Amino acid sequence: MNRGINNGGDLPRGLLESLYESIRTEPFKIPQDDGNDLMHTFFNPDKEGWLWKQGGRYKSWKRRWFILNDNCLYYFEYTTDKEPRGIIPLENISVREIHDRSKPHCFELFATGGADIIKACKTDSEGKVVEGKHTVYRMSAATEEDQQEWIKRLTQSISHNPFYDILVQRKKKALSKS
Repeated sequence: MNRGINNGGDLPRGLLESLYESIRTEPFKIPQDDGNDLMHTFFNPDKEGWLWKQGGRYKSWKRRWFILNDNCLYYFEYTTDKEPRGIIPLENISVREIHDRSKPHCFELFATGGADIIKACKTDSEGKVVEGKHTVYRMSAATEEDQQEWIKRLTQSISHNPFYDILVQRKKKALSKS
């Protein structure tokens, strides 16, 4: 047993909450290098392929290249792009099959644990990385088989942090008091 931190006892709750909040609010940063580090990230992914993604503000559908790897879903405009257009960490979300009149074989990622917005980032039209504001990410696969495979792989990659649920509930409680 490791007794190097706090003599093996629990760390103070306030410290843990502070550390978690610091990690949670730290902005995403895409490394500024020659692209080799990101290429290693996308080498041998859990799943990759073309999907149609519905926009958040404007509900138009755009074809994007998706890569699922290391509990993150990345999407690109083209397979040859070196940097993703968006990154969705697969934490405290869930996936479900849905029916959409405008596209077949749809599924969506949605926030769980009382969160309103999925933590994500994307590159805006000027190339700046900005925080995503999606409440759901809706995608459409070419076939039912592909849809089911994406749902299965995404479900396997999603992680759940119960500490996040506590923070969301505290935040909502604090907001309701003010």
